[in-house]
Amino acid sequence: MNPKRLIILLLSLSAAGCITQFVPETDEDKDILVVEGMITDQPETYTVKLSRSMPLGKKATLKPLTGCTVSVSDDRGNYYLFNESSTAGTYQSDKSVFIGMAGRKYKLHVFTNNATTRHYSYESLPMELISTPPIDSLYYEKVVIKEKDEYSGLKEGCQIYLNTHDESGNCKYYRWDYTETWEFRLPYMVTNHICWITNNSNVIKIKNTSVLSENIIRKYPLNFISGETDRLSQKYSLLVNQYSLNEDEFTYWEKLQNVSQDVGGLYDVIPSSISGNIFCVEDPAERVLGYFSVSGKTSERIFIKENIRGLINLYRQCPVDTIFGNKPVPNLNSSVWVIVDEPYSMPPYKIITDKKYCADCTTRGVTIKPDFWDEDN
Repeated sequence: MNPKRLIILLLSLSAAGCITQFVPETDEDKDILVVEGMITDQPETYTVKLSRSMPLGKKATLKPLTGCTVSVSDDRGNYYLFNESSTAGTYQSDKSVFIGMAGRKYKLHVFTNNATTRHYSYESLPMELISTPPIDSLYYEKVVIKEKDEYSGLKEGCQIYLNTHDESGNCKYYRWDYTETWEFRLPYMVTNHICWITNNSNVIKIKNTSVLSENIIRKYPLNFISGETDRLSQKYSLLVNQYSLNEDEFTYWEKLQNVSQDVGGLYDVIPSSISGNIFCVEDPAERVLGYFSVSGKTSERIFIKENIRGLINLYRQCPVDTIFGNKPVPNLNSSVWVIVDEPYSMPPYKIITDKKYCADCTTRGVTIKPDFWDEDN
């Protein structure tokens, strides 16, 4: 090799090995109060979560803030205390005492009672509770995916849609979240072979009808369920909550949506640049993250029981081994599990696996059937 080329190559490799993490300098606070809270017009327990953010460049975890005094006041001079729960940094209302009412305005009050905190009192702007209309309909359509499966031909999924409208015109900004629950079954008759999984949505779903000629939402794509999971293998349920927003809160969620979809970079929109509706009483210039939501709420549930082509089989490749005779199985229920037991065959045998999820559905879900599971029958 040419000596000059060799020197250049060695210098390049040396430079490549010296990589230092870049953490941009900012004038942001190193320890910022983060508030998550909502009240609705439904008779339920309301929750406020308080925490402290980590500095930029640190692992994205929050430190719960305990020992605070949290309350909500309305425009008629009433105060409702939130008590700290067994979960650190979580404060809850008494649903027998406090239910939000449409037309009232509410403010959040937080006293940190913490000697290490520079300021101790925070408030939200007054927020009017706007009633939300009911969800007109939830429905789904089967979708054929062009990609073919080598075992079962075409693949399918289900797209869930939502329709709603507000004749009064009071609610023009909407947000939705949902909870999905599904039943799944192991292909082996083990003790725990039927389970249910429940997940909460982690995406932001919002819609603005103020720019439309009519306050009507038709065929809003709420959630797509593909055959790449076992959600549609037995029975699936989606509980949808619809919330009313004012324009300011809609803008807040819209900015968060941009961040979550990675449409912006470090110098476009970052979470700490998204202002909420909470401020420090002693120092209004102090940055506070989060939003205190005051919303009307309606809910609707849909069930899906369909035969789906191309549905994935998560247990097709479960590793198995066969043991003949009635001898004890070494490491039973610790590193191996029985999925088939034939004690009366000739000769008797057991089929075992070293993957617990193949033998016990509680590795992924629970065996307790939800109370609402038979509502569609």
